[in-house]
Amino acid sequence: MHLGIALPFGDIGGDGPIVREFAQLAEAEGYEGLTLADHVLGGNPANPASGRAGGLGLFHDPFVAFGFIAACTKRVELSTQVLILAQRQTVLVAKQAASLDVLSGGRFRFGIGVGWNEMEFVGLNENFHNRGKRSEEQVQVMKALWANPYITFEGKWHRLQDAGINPLPPRKIPLWFGGHMDVTLQRIAKWGDGWIMLSEPPGPKAVAEFDKLRRLVEAEGRDPASVGLEVWTSTGTGTEKDWREEISFWKKEGVTHITLHNTFAGYHHKRMAGRSMTDHVNAMRRYRNAVADLL
Repeated sequence: MHLGIALPFGDIGGDGPIVREFAQLAEAEGYEGLTLADHVLGGNPANPASGRAGGLGLFHDPFVAFGFIAACTKRVELSTQVLILAQRQTVLVAKQAASLDVLSGGRFRFGIGVGWNEMEFVGLNENFHNRGKRSEEQVQVMKALWANPYITFEGKWHRLQDAGINPLPPRKIPLWFGGHMDVTLQRIAKWGDGWIMLSEPPGPKAVAEFDKLRRLVEAEGRDPASVGLEVWTSTGTGTEKDWREEISFWKKEGVTHITLHNTFAGYHHKRMAGRSMTDHVNAMRRYRNAVADLL
């Protein structure tokens, strides 16, 4: 099982020395992946109209941050979890992803989602209301651009005439999807290399969702074993014994990736109490020491 850790810049800060120190410590401790979330705009928390987008906190641009981290590390995977694809220009994203994969030596795993923050779509001059369907076409355009020096593509939202990006990625960039609607599972079955599943704790409902995805993948003529499964965990609840039981459950059910995300508090997840660099480094070490023999 692949063990990653989310970069907690909202807690520890995002200056260059801090980013470098945490990334290098995580790699030295044996974590195999670093993950970053994506927000371009947050609302003023003093304005009630901002709603959920108010006071989002510190979010580095993932491509810029991972370009920096790629130069500070040697082995660790770099993964967006998730980048909001539909609020960005498709060809530019394909170029950025390819450049990052080249410069990192093939270490980029591309997690994408459709997003919820309409404020960002408005600010970036993209349509919030067709983002799901449009993202499907975006995926097809990106995959074609990564695989061929030049492509011709005629779609509803994209038109390319014998054009391509350079450099091309050194290999097939793994494309993972976040989200929990049935339509997300259908997209994964058609185009995805994995699913980042956050909505269900260990138990029969999570297993049922995994089985649903596997059936959809088979219906597309693909091998379900070729599609990875990722979940998040935290040191915010439980003890070492609980963490071991959780990871053992996920491993038994075919989960391939687990990310220690100590600042996420959505769904059933609880964030850790501490917010300092020392708190996060201690939690990082404590968790890996507890589960290392189970990976």
